[in-house]
Amino acid sequence: MTALTNLLDLDPAQLVAYCGELGEKPFRAKQLLRWIHQFGAHDFDAMTDLAKSLRDKLATRAMIAAPAVISDHISTDGTRKWLLDVGQGNAVETVFIPEENRGTLCISTQAGCAVNCRFCSTGKQGFSRNLTVGEIIGQLWMAEFELRKSKGIEPGHKGERQITNVVMMGMGEPLLNYEPTVTALKLMLDDNAYGLSRRRVTLSTSGVVPMIDKLSQDCAVAMAVSLHASNDALRDSLVPLNKKYPLRELMAACKRYLEFAPRDFITFEYCMLDDVNDTDAHARELIALVQGHGGGTAVPCKFNLIPFNPFPESGLKRSNNPRIKAFAQILMDAGIVTTIRKTRGDDIDAACGQLAGEVQDRTRVQERMQKMTEYQQKFGKNFGRIIEVSQ
Repeated sequence: MTALTNLLDLDPAQLVAYCGELGEKPFRAKQLLRWIHQFGAHDFDAMTDLAKSLRDKLATRAMIAAPAVISDHISTDGTRKWLLDVGQGNAVETVFIPEENRGTLCISTQAGCAVNCRFCSTGKQGFSRNLTVGEIIGQLWMAEFELRKSKGIEPGHKGERQITNVVMMGMGEPLLNYEPTVTALKLMLDDNAYGLSRRRVTLSTSGVVPMIDKLSQDCAVAMAVSLHASNDALRDSLVPLNKKYPLRELMAACKRYLEFAPRDFITFEYCMLDDVNDTDAHARELIALVQGHGGGTAVPCKFNLIPFNPFPESGLKRSNNPRIKAFAQILMDAGIVTTIRKTRGDDIDAACGQLAGEVQDRTRVQERMQKMTEYQQKFGKNFGRIIEVSQ
């Protein structure tokens, strides 16, 4: 049997090509996009303005399948988190954050993450695999129509859209899963699908410099950069990717990206870690970094300070509120727009850096670390390490 094509995997141009393979005209692709992404349809028989012959072809050759929902939790503050099954024991998390004048969906692009930032619990579970286009856009598809259903809002363009903003800030590094991520972005922006503005879609990266340049040419959306440190030595310890793409290269890439971006600034995300990166000296060093002092590249930016969400393996603590406010004031006094992110969904582990709680550890990182501890207790602290033996 021929495997069914998941139409969630296809961007607008690919859907035109697919319809061509079926002997259909290009306008059929627009109709399909609307049925799938504006009406949430998954049954071809419901697509009443398609010819019966086309519906019959699709029924035997195609499907519309988003990841299955394993669990669905709603926080006391209205934040909603879904755990989604992406096969072979892997799961990812998607979070909806309602606010008075917008609804933001935080989307995952990988099962686990290979970047392994020290303050992020997702990185501690290890990396399993990249998500497909259908698994990425399927999070938006599922969430939009689940939210409408729960509020009794009809599907289609007449019904009030629940998700007005998308942030690719969930599990994984989007730019290390480049092609599926860009294809999903094109679907988010297409007027026959979700019709989101490029200003309302934000991709967050830890700083994959070559892919930042590539994205600027392929599908420039708003960009957030996980900075978290004011100098290379500190960032090397917090964000290991910095050893490959240090701050000077990252700042230059950010400046280049702004030539094509829908916003005229980069958002720098900065996780506030007690006595690690939160001193007045760090704040002044950040100002020098983004204003290009000492021969660097000046980058128009705003800062989003994120109170750390502690988890045991990190060995880190959250900066206290007075310290965060003092840090923010130094940045603001230098003329840099600075916000302090309100923590949301703490009670359901849906806050920044927490998206790993229910996800199976496919790489068995925790198990192996526990075994190593047991062996070192049994055979001595140098078990498993390379040590010099004197002659």
